[in-house]
Amino acid sequence: MKTAAIIQARMASTRLPGKVLFPLGATTVLGQLVDRLSLSEQLTGIVVAIPDTPKDEVLVHACRALRVHCFQGDENDLLNRFFEAATKFEIETIVRITADCPFFDPFLMDEMLVEFARWNQSGVSTDYYTNCTLRRTFPRGLDVEIFTRDALEKTHLEAKQPHEREHVTPYIYTHPDRFRLRSRECATDMSEHRWVLDTDADWRFILKVNEALAKPDGIFTTDEIQEYLQTEPGLKRINADVKQKHADNRFHGAGSK
Repeated sequence: MKTAAIIQARMASTRLPGKVLFPLGATTVLGQLVDRLSLSEQLTGIVVAIPDTPKDEVLVHACRALRVHCFQGDENDLLNRFFEAATKFEIETIVRITADCPFFDPFLMDEMLVEFARWNQSGVSTDYYTNCTLRRTFPRGLDVEIFTRDALEKTHLEAKQPHEREHVTPYIYTHPDRFRLRSRECATDMSEHRWVLDTDADWRFILKVNEALAKPDGIFTTDEIQEYLQTEPGLKRINADVKQKHADNRFHGAGSK
């Protein structure tokens, strides 16, 4: 796989255990994310990276049913899990995604992948490109982090702090002296929106939006979500008071390590 998404997933979420396999429409939270990623024109593969534990075996079967690759690795050292998955599947450009993002935007990801490839092919090299950790302007749930395997290998060798191993990319984006970083920003700041599944309130929001917009023959888009929320402004208040788990706002993964 030259360019692949690595989805981090686990069953033992501290706030909402089992959330990635919650039923959503005709599939599950993870299934809807995979469906969205399958529309990408830039990805050459999808890998779900899960902990190598008995309680996560159910995810192995889920991946088999979804016809995506599954990699089992270290439960707590997520950085090592990502590095080993990228090495096994020979992925050169990695997109890091958390499994609790059923409204993920594959078209935004593709735009970013095209830009990332263009910069590196033209000699304006980039190690890491994101729309969330350097400056958040997109809703939580649309988070994209793109980085090279060289950057991942360097991080795997050099990152020593527990939070650097647990969250994969903090060492990269906090060391601009070591990596070439770029940020993608939204034309309108939508950082106050939560389209990610981390709590019961998030789940109520996701169910209402999905029920209103789900299609039998395709996915609904980010623009359609925005338009719907403009007609139903009260929906945003359902999970407006949810606090992100990590004190550092950049640690965007909502527990699906």
